[in-house]
Amino acid sequence: MARNKRGGDELVFVPLGGVGEIGKNMGLYGFGPENDRKWLVVDCGVTFGGPDLPGIELIMPDPRFLEEEADGVVGLVLTHAHEDHYGAVLDLWPGFDAPVYATPFAAAMLKAKRLSNAIEEDVEVKIFQSGKPFDVGPFHVEAIDMSHSIPESCALLIDTPAGRVLHTGDWKLDPGPVGTPHTDIERLKAIGAEGKPLALICDSTNAMKDGESPSEAEVAVNLDRLISEAPYRVAVTIFASNLGRMISVARAAKKAGREVVAAGRAVHRVAGIARELGLMEGIPDFLDQDAYGYLPREKTVLICTGSQGESRAAMARIAAGNHPVIDLSPGDRVIFSSWSIPGNEKAVIDIQNQLVDRGVELITGREEMVHVSGHPRRHELVKLYDWVKPSLLVPVHGEPMHLEAHAKLGRENGIKTAYSARNGDMVRLFPEPAHYPSEVPTGILYLDGNILCTPEESRVRDRRKLAFGGLVVVSLAVNGKGQIVSGPVFDLDGIPELEEDDDPLSDVIHSAAHGAIKSFPEKRRTDTARFAEAVRRAVRSETNAVWGRRPIVKVFVHKV
Repeated sequence: MARNKRGGDELVFVPLGGVGEIGKNMGLYGFGPENDRKWLVVDCGVTFGGPDLPGIELIMPDPRFLEEEADGVVGLVLTHAHEDHYGAVLDLWPGFDAPVYATPFAAAMLKAKRLSNAIEEDVEVKIFQSGKPFDVGPFHVEAIDMSHSIPESCALLIDTPAGRVLHTGDWKLDPGPVGTPHTDIERLKAIGAEGKPLALICDSTNAMKDGESPSEAEVAVNLDRLISEAPYRVAVTIFASNLGRMISVARAAKKAGREVVAAGRAVHRVAGIARELGLMEGIPDFLDQDAYGYLPREKTVLICTGSQGESRAAMARIAAGNHPVIDLSPGDRVIFSSWSIPGNEKAVIDIQNQLVDRGVELITGREEMVHVSGHPRRHELVKLYDWVKPSLLVPVHGEPMHLEAHAKLGRENGIKTAYSARNGDMVRLFPEPAHYPSEVPTGILYLDGNILCTPEESRVRDRRKLAFGGLVVVSLAVNGKGQIVSGPVFDLDGIPELEEDDDPLSDVIHSAAHGAIKSFPEKRRTDTARFAEAVRRAVRSETNAVWGRRPIVKVFVHKV
């Protein structure tokens, strides 16, 4: 790697997650000479396991590079409390002897997560307020209000003796935010007016979309109409962290003379935290789900979890008709005030189809504007460039197409240097910009139940094989002469059996095993490993020839 020839202090950016993908955001800022840097971490998030990762709940960035630099780590700053930005803190950060800096809302969400999940390990949390700078080691940090789909989302102006950087976090320019502040445009303009060189590390989620993201106020107007016009019950499923959407539903319900019932722990948790922090003033308390059955149909609005098709969430159980206290009748209205996270589409559609089969009126983003993105489109990005006047752009929070489009947009609008980086790259921001691909080790960790492990350690590949081809277990015992003294005994899991099959697959497997056993010389059977492998190969090959699938075959030869 071509290093800083002057050998002095540098400011570098190293993403371990969230760059080249959407999710598990984790960015590192290093200040100092190459061999003695201090590291400030921004965000520590997760993504969710999908159907291709059976048993895996969460995916996190692998912090091994940061562990190698642990003596230089001075702190972790959270831009906001969305899972893809703070969800891995309690799993990864206890191993570092450095505090977590968070807004009051993010700190409360972190505490609630720990208590809800009975996590024993804790982290030191220091609370900051937007507009009030604070120091973390050699980094001077100022949080700036940015409108987003969760309270207290912040950009971070990070200043060092080598240079300064604006890390936007998630944001948009919303003229009518609900439950969150406006983006602090005046402060952003002031940063640009100062005339100092600035690196911009910026959200790229909607960098391929022209125009500006619609306002949360537009959604509020539509929810008001859809709730007031509904003849019977209205159920609205949302991202539980979207407090603004929750407030819009509650205001619409109050205007229509309806009571709000909340179902789902996440909704109650967010609403409770928001009330404690004074973020829901003027909004009547929500009723618990036990009140649902006593309210008239035309006087009820339900806010519930399950917008992503989660099988244990309230909406999935309602759609299946197995929720303990909540049911929907024909003519009731369900509004999906959300969009499907990639990978969740089928689960969401399955629930929506169940609701339609129950005679429920379904409204989604296909029919009405009931959800808007919390991220900036191209015109908003250009406005930000004009205000802060960056000399260097590094697009983040996006897949490769988003990052490339964002970098190109920056160059077209006068930003001299724009790097399309990826996880594991190192970008020197100051004094001389440079981009070094694949400079540091990176990867992912799985949360498998209560175990944090690498993909290799998880054995997820074996689970996929089990799901695809089933499992055959063969067990037998031989004596010292290689004679069969017990077995073979078979256990077949996930192997098809057809009632009218003249040649059942189980018979094929039994025959293949017996044939392999008989053909293997007795005197060589005492080499149990080779004997077992010969039986395994025969069973697997014959099963594939008949079924067209290769199951996992385990053969146990016991020597007695």
